[in-house]
Amino acid sequence: MKDKADLVRGGLRKAASDVVSMEATLKAGSLDGACFHAQQAAEKYLKGLLIYHDRPFPATHNLTELTSICAAIDGMFHSLAPIAAELTPYAVRLRYDDSFWPAQDVAERACDSARTVRQFVLSRLPDDIVKSS
Repeated sequence: MKDKADLVRGGLRKAASDVVSMEATLKAGSLDGACFHAQQAAEKYLKGLLIYHDRPFPATHNLTELTSICAAIDGMFHSLAPIAAELTPYAVRLRYDDSFWPAQDVAERACDSARTVRQFVLSRLPDDIVKSS
């Protein structure tokens, strides 16, 4: 059975994989794919932090909700609220609404937002977990 640190590392590796996919799909011009992977990466980074702090969280793609739970650990997470709100629709709406197509600047902003969440979360986790994930 995996211990908590292993679960966090696994989640961070999945998030990092989404960042790789985000970068590749952005470069390839698949703007909807880039936005989707940006949301997924941010979600996994936030959930990794919650796992590390033994905080339960609902099965949700709502980054605003996850950020709010993280803010109970560290109030600075409130500063991520606008980013969370912007990324949240890319989890589901983007995949199923055939009229919802992001422009280049929107996709680039989504990727920047995911990078911001990544840095924010990783800076709040122990170095040994971050470096080994």
